[in-house]
Order: sequence, then structure tokens, then C-alpha cells
Amino acid sequence: MALFSRFKKHKKVFIIGLDCMAPDLVFEKYTSHLPNLSYLKENGLWGDLESSIPAITVPAWSCMTTSKDPGQLGFYGFRNRKDYSYENMAIAMGNAVQEKRIWHYLGEAGLDSIVLGVPQTYPVRPIKGNLVSGFLTPSQDCDFAYPPLLKKEVLKLIPEYSFDVKDFRTNEKDRLIEQIYKMTDEHFQLIDTMLDKKPWDFFMSVEIGVDRMHHAFWHCQDPEHPKYEKSNPYENTILEYYRHIDQKIGHWLSKLDQNTLILVVSDHGAQRMDGGLCVNEWLWKNGYLAFKKNPKPGQIKKVEAFEIDWNRTRAWGSGGYYGRIFMNVKGREPGGAIPQSDYEKERNQLRDALEAIPDPDGKPMNTKVFFPDQIYRETKNIPPDMIVYFGNLYWRSVGSLGYDSWYTYENDTGPDSCNHAQNGMFILFDPSDIRKNQPRRHTHLMDITPTVLKKMNVRVPKGLAGGLIR
Repeated sequence: MALFSRFKKHKKVFIIGLDCMAPDLVFEKYTSHLPNLSYLKENGLWGDLESSIPAITVPAWSCMTTSKDPGQLGFYGFRNRKDYSYENMAIAMGNAVQEKRIWHYLGEAGLDSIVLGVPQTYPVRPIKGNLVSGFLTPSQDCDFAYPPLLKKEVLKLIPEYSFDVKDFRTNEKDRLIEQIYKMTDEHFQLIDTMLDKKPWDFFMSVEIGVDRMHHAFWHCQDPEHPKYEKSNPYENTILEYYRHIDQKIGHWLSKLDQNTLILVVSDHGAQRMDGGLCVNEWLWKNGYLAFKKNPKPGQIKKVEAFEIDWNRTRAWGSGGYYGRIFMNVKGREPGGAIPQSDYEKERNQLRDALEAIPDPDGKPMNTKVFFPDQIYRETKNIPPDMIVYFGNLYWRSVGSLGYDSWYTYENDTGPDSCNHAQNGMFILFDPSDIRKNQPRRHTHLMDITPTVLKKMNVRVPKGLAGGLIR
């Protein structure tokens, strides 16, 4: 049972971010095991939280905290084209986020924020308050905190503080579980300390451990997963981790006053991964991608390891939980093969061909193809020509070649049994305004920033992509 202490006049907001937390587990399968999350749900607003396209950590958390879509932000995943050459790609770190985030708006209004572990906050930038960066932070040796003296405080409290677990795609499952719990408890210890010792009006933390648990152990708990084995030794691993988080949430609730609004949010959901679609293998076999020396079956290599014949190549792809297709256009790419006048015709034909790819049994795969210039409000920097959800994200995109098949059941970057789902989850609980178990539909993660600003009586700026959760 959640307990609340101390009454303060000023409205505050406490956001618990759980990367990849799955709504079907929280709201259905594990509900009876999660008393604190269930309490919040039964006394507040809750439901699925639609993610960005693509539904992936980068850009999703930045879309949430800016209320801008990926095109407005100008990055479309972890790695993005720096120019129209064939080799220059860059990881979208914190300095790629040029739009104001929620804590910047609050700081301009004179309010203090504590921001812990939010993706794309390294390199750190000044805020009114305190910030410790998270996922994508290189190491403890870098300047990962603001103000700078906060780094010393963190390392004095937790000398081995970690931002992520190493090598989460591994068969060493027991070692991974130990690492995830160690990292998560370090993050929890820092949250506890900051709650007790630092002033704040807005507090946001993100735990990446949920995502790591899902990718490593989803097949152990999902009977519909092709690799599921009944009564396997890790069947309850994800459940126990969810219970661990729920227990800690109960501890935090006991520290918060009646004027603190609580949000539990995830950036996307999770679902089984049936296999991988070898996107470059398919493009090669269907005449879109050409090599000066063709790949040999059984010699699996990244596409970058082969000498591509750009004069005969019309498109190439990138791997990951979703696919990205880049087209080779004359006057745009240095060796462009598609006349600009044929671009839309070629893109539409390739989209139709990708969506028509069957699954290994010849049944419809239900692939979805998105054109960035049609789904975003604008497209800054260099977007892919297409974003592809193979099998509606039940199949990942595999960029390597040499499989001699369009399909594979082994991930080319290490063991992984989970893909992302388009919908994450949210719970909004205001102890001063109890709303008995009110589900909400059609809520988008870009709604979080304007909703929080409104709740904190800060002017909601014009031009945000999201609306208010009511």
C-alpha cells in the first residue's frame, strides 16, 4: 500500500522511467505481483503509450522529453548519416538534441530538476538543478554530471557506478542477471540519496535494466515465442525483476507528499522476436544491391565488409530492431543510380516489394514501411528513405550477408529474443486528485512534456507535437 507524507503547496512531478517496460506484463500478466504499480493504476490514469517511429530508445526518450518527433529532432535511430556519402555515420549522443527538453522549460520558470539516467543526456549540459547522464555515457572517467562537483558525490557514494550492463547479448545468463541487479540497485541508491538531499520540483529517472532483461530473457516467459521451453530455469526471471522494481516504487511513494504527481512511463514496449529478415541479402537477390565480388554463402559479414558496386546499386539497408533503407540517387549520392525524376516511383515500388515479402511459410509477414517525409512534421538532417518494421516488429532487420537465405533465426549481434513493440505504457497518479482506474487510449509519448508543464503551472509553449493527457 502506498503511503504519503508531508503536505506542500507547490505541485511537483516525479517520473519513473522504465526503458522497454511492457504494458501487457504490467497491466495483465504480472498485475497481481505488482501491488504498488497496481495501486497507482487503480487510482489514476493509465494505458498504452504510443512510441515514436522508430520505437527505439534513441530517439524515443528525446521525443518524450521535447515533445518533438524524430524528424524535428533530426535523428532516426542510434546511428545516422552525417552526409550523403556511403560511409559516414554518427551515433546520436546528447549534443544531437538541439530542442529544449522539459527540464529546460522548467528551469526558465525558476524550477529545479533532478535528471538521472535519461538517454541522450551525455555530453551533459547545464540545467537548473542536478543531472547524472545514463545510457551511452562512455565511462566514469568522463564528465557525466552537472554541476561538475556532483560527479565526486556520485563516485563517493557508489565507487563502481555503472550506466549500462556490458555485453547483454550473451549466453552467460547468470552473470548477466547479477550485473543487471547490481546496476539497478546502484541507480536506486542514487535516486534515494538525491530524493533526500537535493532540492527539486521535477524528478526524472530512467532505468535501462528492464530493456536488458527483456532482450535476454523474453523467450523464457513467453509461451508464444518459438524458443520457449516450459519450466525452464529462467521462466520467472523477468517477473522477479519487475517485483524488485515494484517494491522500490513502494519505497519512493512513502517519501512523496500529497502534492507530488507521479508518472510511470516506458519509451516502447516489448514482444517476441520470431527471427531476422536479411535485408541486404534480399536487396542483393532482388537486384537492388550489387557487388563487385558477390558474397559467398556461409561467410557471414557486415555489408560494409564487401565492395559495393555503387554504379549498379539502387538501394542498401541497415540492420537493427527495425530496418532502414537508403536509396542511391543521382545528384544526391556520389555514385547515384536512380534518376531524381524516378525517385518516388522507385521508392513506391520498393515499398510494395518489401511489404509483400512472405514469412518462411509463405504467409503474409505484415511488414510496415514508413516514408519519413510523410510521417514527420519536418525532416532535419538526413533521414533514411524508408523505415521498415519487418513483420510489424516480430522480425528484426539483419544487415549482414552470407546467409544464402532471406531469413535467419540467429541474431548477427549476439543472442537476443525480444524485439520492441510500438506501444509502451504509462500511469499518471495524482494523490490530490484520485481518479479511480481510468484507462486512456490514443496517448502518445510526446504528450508527456506538455502534460507535465501544464500540471506544474508552467506555460506550454506553442509548437509542441504532443497534447494533454486528461
